[in-house]
Amino acid sequence: MSRICVYLGSREGNSPAFRQAANALGTALGERGHTLVYGGARIGLMGELANAVLAAGGKVIGVMPDHLVEREQAHFGLTELIRVPNMHERKATMAANADAFIALPGGIGTFEELFEIWTWGYLGLHDKPMGLLDTESFYAPLLTFLDSTVSHGFLAQTTRNMLVDAPTPSQLLEMLEEQIP
Repeated sequence: MSRICVYLGSREGNSPAFRQAANALGTALGERGHTLVYGGARIGLMGELANAVLAAGGKVIGVMPDHLVEREQAHFGLTELIRVPNMHERKATMAANADAFIALPGGIGTFEELFEIWTWGYLGLHDKPMGLLDTESFYAPLLTFLDSTVSHGFLAQTTRNMLVDAPTPSQLLEMLEEQIP
């Protein structure tokens, strides 16, 4: 069906709910016939997600720069692992191989990827749907801040509306699937 790019942490976070959400999203992606596109690691939420997709019979494409293969502990059991020379190529390759984007909880890498792909959408470089999986209200402070940028006149409501959010994987996937051509 569709290829869904997921940005998420190479750590598990402090709550078991984050791992459960990654597992549930991975299972749903695999069962719905979607292909996962992600950063290619076998550790943290990244590994949990990839393993869940594979266990559900889905396909997984990992994309990892050569300099991170050891550091991020590349997952060599994927359907395909694409090695690229740098982070710029990683993000471009992930975007080119995706029909939609999801961000799960993560750190600065996740935030950077999310905001770059959202900016690309704003600039008209793609028209692919984007969403946040707001597990345990992880993204609630960010969503409040984004709404504040609208009320302060620094972000148009139409741009804010490009980024949808939901508390469960099934709700978020349904929202994104409605937008995928």
